[in-house]
This record gives sequence, structure tokens and C-alpha cells, in this order.
Amino acid sequence: MEEINFYLDEAKEMMNKSIVHLKDALSKIRAGKAMPGMLGGVMVDYYGNMTPLSQVASISTPDARTLMVKPWEKSMIQEIERSIMNSDLGLNPQNDGEQVIINIPALTEDRRLQLVKQAKTEGENAKISIRNARKDTNDALKSLKNDGASEDDIKRSEDVVQKLTDEFSHKVDDVLALKEKDIMTV
Repeated sequence: MEEINFYLDEAKEMMNKSIVHLKDALSKIRAGKAMPGMLGGVMVDYYGNMTPLSQVASISTPDARTLMVKPWEKSMIQEIERSIMNSDLGLNPQNDGEQVIINIPALTEDRRLQLVKQAKTEGENAKISIRNARKDTNDALKSLKNDGASEDDIKRSEDVVQKLTDEFSHKVDDVLALKEKDIMTV
């Protein structure tokens, strides 16, 4: 029975990681508002090492449509500007000699629909990950039959895994609904 609980806890943890990953992925999809997290994936060449932008500059949002990136070393301004331009974010940074300023354009209806589609793809990936966790756990539980676990215990455990799968799939739907509402709000 101890092994069964171990596998159930592991399944729950793997499913939880899927939700955390989904939220992280969705935070990178911009909904028209400037958010420092939008630049989370931008890497800057810092003296030969590729370093996250957040480690070489402070990122702030003075208003809903502007990001300001203030490097800790002025010599990094051009490199930061180049890294943002080369990222696939579609942003056009400008520098004023002190900091890099990024104006976030308003989203068109088509772009909003593309972003919703992208968010749904991330949600489907999370659901696939959750189902894979269910399959792995059920396989592990079935292998316990050879170790002397009763069929009833295994069947009950599989039911628990299915309930977890359903619960986490609903969480994915809830997270997606919030993101879709955020994207479609003008």
C-alpha cells in the first residue's frame, strides 16, 4: 500500500508540474498589456556569456503600453536593444542613452485570435502531459500486481488517478479561460 501511495503522490506532482509549466508558458503570451515577464526569455550577450535580461537590467512598466529596461551598466544598452530586436517577440526597442524603451502596440483582432489559438495549443500540451502522467502511473500500479498488491487496491488506485486526471484537466481549462478572457479584452 505504501508503494501505491508513492505512485499516487508522484502522479499528482507530475500533473501539478504540468499546470505550473502551462502558467509559465501563458505568461509569455502577451495580451496587449506591457508586462516585465514578456521579456523573460530574452538572453543578452554579457561579456561572452548568454545571460537572462533580468540579470543585467531592471525591467519596469511605467504604463500599460510601455516597458522600460534600465541596464546596470550603460555599456550594455546596445546589446540589450539588439537582443530584444532579435527575439521573436516582434518588439521594436529604442534607447535614449540611459535605458531601452519599448512601446507595446495595440493588438489587432486577428492577432488576438492567433494568441488565443497559441494559448489553446499550450493548454492541449498540458493536457497531454497530464494524460502521460496518468498512463505512467497506471503502468506502475499494474506492475505492483506482480509484487503482491491486490487487484482491488490497484483498481481503487487507478480510479484515484483518473479523478486526479479529471481534476487537473479542469484546472487547465480554467487557466485557459482566464488567459483567453485576458487576451480578448480590449
